[in-house]
Amino acid sequence: MQPDIALVIPAYNEEALLPRLLRSVADARIRFDRAGGGLEVIVADNNSTDRTAEVARSHGCCVTRVERRVIGAARNGGARAATSQILAFVDADTRVHPDTFVRIAETMSSGHCIAGASGWKLERTSLGLKVTEATTRLMLRIFKVDGGVVFCERSAFDAIGGYDEDRDIGEDVHFLLKLRRLARDRGATMRFGIGTPATISTRKWDEHGDWHMFAMAFWPLIQRRSFHEIVRDYWYRERF
Repeated sequence: MQPDIALVIPAYNEEALLPRLLRSVADARIRFDRAGGGLEVIVADNNSTDRTAEVARSHGCCVTRVERRVIGAARNGGARAATSQILAFVDADTRVHPDTFVRIAETMSSGHCIAGASGWKLERTSLGLKVTEATTRLMLRIFKVDGGVVFCERSAFDAIGGYDEDRDIGEDVHFLLKLRRLARDRGATMRFGIGTPATISTRKWDEHGDWHMFAMAFWPLIQRRSFHEIVRDYWYRERF
């Protein structure tokens, strides 16, 4: 039987955090199986140099290799390997809610919704993280999008050409904005905050400090590097 949902996980050198995501997926899969659903899990190994692929296979995942080191390419590569008509995407350092796939299937079953997102929460909190979270949620509300586990019909994914592989950052917001335009053109809807918030890793804040995102605008001046160089280093630096 063809699975109902394909979960695509872009991953680069994620052997440390990937197992906890896959354990959360396994728990959610049990609930989805009981509800009569089928799930395929695809890890898009973005040219890792560690045991990411081995870890993924040990958890029963399909692994597809994506050579180009940009997250949009990894997401698209995983989608190409999927067989399901509903695609879902989540980052490797995230954990999913136990009811994630049940709620996605329920949301998409109406036939009117073509895409959406689960919503999210941070794995820990502090004053700096609370301010960062509030700012992020405000920006997402302005753009009328959300994060966490992003999902869509395969036909919608194909119609907009998937993720923009020329964007180092912001490809996820851009993707949802394209889907929003498609939904408007088709007279369809999108759903955000379906009651199953994903738990987002705070490892960037653990490394750089809980207030660091407010200082990033000054990093090009302080570090005497271009914004592009800083972005590539921040998001695509080697992890071992």
